[in-house]
Parts: sequence; C-alpha cells; structure tokens
Amino acid sequence: MIDLRKITTEKRNVRTFDIDNMETLDVCRAINEEDKSVPSAVEKVLPQIAKAVDAVAARLQHGGRMFYAGAGTSGRLGVLDAAECPPTYGVPADMVQGIIAGGRQAMFVSQEGAEDSEEAAAADLAERGLTAKDAVVALAASGRTPYAAGALRYAKKQGALTVSVTCSADSLLSSYAEIAVEAVTGPEVITGSTRMKAGTAQKLILNMLSTAVMIKLGKVYQNLMVDVRASNAKLRERARRIVMEAAEVDAERADLLLAAAGGRAKPAIVMQLLHVELAAAEELLRSNGGSVRRISSVKQQNNTVYE
Repeated sequence: MIDLRKITTEKRNVRTFDIDNMETLDVCRAINEEDKSVPSAVEKVLPQIAKAVDAVAARLQHGGRMFYAGAGTSGRLGVLDAAECPPTYGVPADMVQGIIAGGRQAMFVSQEGAEDSEEAAAADLAERGLTAKDAVVALAASGRTPYAAGALRYAKKQGALTVSVTCSADSLLSSYAEIAVEAVTGPEVITGSTRMKAGTAQKLILNMLSTAVMIKLGKVYQNLMVDVRASNAKLRERARRIVMEAAEVDAERADLLLAAAGGRAKPAIVMQLLHVELAAAEELLRSNGGSVRRISSVKQQNNTVYE
C-alpha cells in the first residue's frame, strides 16, 4: 500500500483549506499565489538541469536520441515538448520522442491504469530500439510512478543515459537516475492535482532542457531559431525575418538568399555573412558542426572572406 502522506505532491496545502468557500476572485488569487512559487522551485535545481543538458547534448551529437517517458500530465508534457522540436529546430522527427503510458490514445483520454506497469515502459522503449547511445528522461510529479520507473530501469540496463524529473524530494525515481532533477513545488492548491504547480514546473524544465540542448547542437544563432522548418506561411515569414536579422539584410535580399538556399535560413545566413555560394555554405556548416556562431567567429577573428 502506498503511503501518500510521504509524497510531497500529495500533502494538503494549509493555505487553501477553505478554497471551496472563497469568492471566485479569491479562488483565482489563491491559485496565482501558489503558482508564483514554481519558478523558485525550478531555480533551485538549475545545476542539475544544466548537467542534464550537457549529458543529453553529448548523446545527440553522436547520433543518439532523447526519449521522454511518463504517464498522465507528465507524459503529455513530454509528448508536447518532443512534438515541438522538429518544426522549431529542424531536427529529425525521431531525435526527440515522447512516450506516454497507455499509448497515443492517452494523449486525449486518460488511461489511469496504464501508469502502473513498469513492463509496459520497457516494452515501449524496446519497440523504439533504445540503445546505449540514447537518453531517457522519465517524468513523474510524485516520483514513484511505476511506468516512469520502468523506463529508467530498462534504460539503465541498455546503458542509456538516465534522467529523472520529479516534484518530490528523495523520490524513488531519483534513485534510478544518473541525473535527478527534483523541483519540489509543495502541496497543490487542490490536494494531489499535480497538473497544477507540478505540471507547470515540469513544463518549465522541459522547455529549458530541450531549448538548451538545441542551442548546444547549433540550432540557434544569437537568439534566432536558424534551423526553423518553414512549413507554413507563418514559419516562412519567420525564416525571412531570421535571415534579415542575422545577416543584416532587407526583405528583398533575404528572399533571394532563401530562394537560393531552398528555404533554409541557416545556409542563407552563411551565404550572406561569408559571401559564398550554397555549396560552400553547406560545407562550412558541415565542418563546423552546424554552428553559425562558430563560422562567424572564425570570420571575425581572421577577417576572412570565403570565395
């Protein structure tokens, strides 16, 4: 029998005992006040997040993949973060993957019993061919969800990097992870409703983790998403603005560069910065790990114009 009293996220919040008797505006204020504590909880675990970023980036730089694994809200947040990576950073669809207990249907309809199976997590990762090159980030607000624990246990057997993201101190999940991130957000406004503060903390952490990893992989120049996949009208306009900002050109020149580069902002920027044709820009990117920053820094140091 699980003793919920020992789990941080399951404790009662003394500040909201009478929330059912509050006026509507006071209910909203109470929720808002509790939400204000979340960034501070995340701030306390920044060193662990940074360690996870470096470790995951190292795996991805050598052909590995990152898997998020979780149940319920945690699982949905992992799927959401993974789904945003290809269009935002132009990475292959399989580089960052979200796995949720209960499968695809659990994204839309709760599959509460699915979280209780460690074996299901192992099977889901095995189906995706998890190897020692990969990283598994297991998500569980309580820190004890069997599905998340099963994902880490299986990952460890395969030699993959193991990271846990929880909102409870000294959790079971943390004991299975090489890198444990415990953002302790305290009792929820509504006891046990971890889609609230705990869910917000996990979303902030995943935003930070994937964004920082993509920066490490050279997917960002300055603060511009230079590998954006221009797959719709909004993103095509964004690609144009990115080239204009990064290469310091007007819209007409940006359009010409993007047309020559097949709609890809990164080679278009390098073409302008170094005054080279597409083939040379692509070769420079290949030889510099896809980093526009590295290319521009060498140019500035050497005052070199490539022909």
